[in-house]
Amino acid sequence: MPPAHRQDDLRVCGATTTVVGQGTVTVNGKLWAVDNDPNTHGGGGLIPSGSTVKIQGKRVIVHAADSAVADNLCPPIGPPHCNPQTAQGSGDVTAYG
Repeated sequence: MPPAHRQDDLRVCGATTTVVGQGTVTVNGKLWAVDNDPNTHGGGGLIPSGSTVKIQGKRVIVHAADSAVADNLCPPIGPPHCNPQTAQGSGDVTAYG
């Protein structure tokens, strides 16, 4: 089962996730990322994959790795900013189904 992706977890582009879509559910003391949460490069809204778990009506993000829309560095830099998917998750909390 894929690990929960959280506030400040890494993306493949070197940015970290900024949780703005929910403010109540934490995993290991960090907010759990949800659909469309951006990254620290600007943009890069996350796209949930297989999980049907929801927080405040939004599907959670897991490091499966879940994809993302391009962030503000695609262009001019290009990949991996064109799909800044998850690169990290919780070491002991997973979700699927």
